[in-house]
Amino acid sequence: MSMFNLVKVANPEEGAQNLFQLLKKELESDRLHVLGLATGGTMIPVYEKWVESDLDFKNVVTFNLDEYVGIHADSPNSYAYFMNEHLFSKKTFRKIHLLNGMAADLEKECAQYEESLQQYPLDIQLLGVGENGHIAFNEPGTPFDSVTHVAKLTDSTLHVNSRFFDNDEEIPHTAVTMGIASIMQAKKIVLVAFGEKKRAALAKLLEGHVTAEWPITKLLQHKDLTVITDLNFD
Repeated sequence: MSMFNLVKVANPEEGAQNLFQLLKKELESDRLHVLGLATGGTMIPVYEKWVESDLDFKNVVTFNLDEYVGIHADSPNSYAYFMNEHLFSKKTFRKIHLLNGMAADLEKECAQYEESLQQYPLDIQLLGVGENGHIAFNEPGTPFDSVTHVAKLTDSTLHVNSRFFDNDEEIPHTAVTMGIASIMQAKKIVLVAFGEKKRAALAKLLEGHVTAEWPITKLLQHKDLTVITDLNFD
């Protein structure tokens, strides 16, 4: 039995507030011990809200979805840097898991990360979505049974992400990412999508057909999915 809850908000700030209330409730009910985190512009107002609040995460273990391959954690373009800047330097967590895109053996890095995910099953996984429907760095065509792996990024994703690389650092063409099966293991999934650029991906989700060409559609088969968006589909 799957539960799909579509939450319509006026703007990203209201969306961030909505997600904040959801997390607060789960924390206070002692249902949130392991939390999957996402990066990207969509998450900035979300993390701001947490940082301003008195939410206590010190008993929460976190896992990030993905990281670029070949970029140092201390580079402003890395997702580790993003997480530290917007959340980890301001809130205390029990344990933080980040994928290492500089690992000498990326396959081993992915296997160990997946092992940790089995050790700490996700209570909630936060997700954004790419314009082409990718979740984490699971691009169109990624097998639904994929676990944490090395992913090749599509031209579409490279184009969208290029705006973040305003220095001379080259945009990586690969990333390490939780797989679709890894994400689907979470007890609850909350996807946040704001702005017109996300319309095509959300429209595919709302059509109700599951297809590997739009990875987001796999979420329709999850038992507890909440989507928070400022887009109208009436």
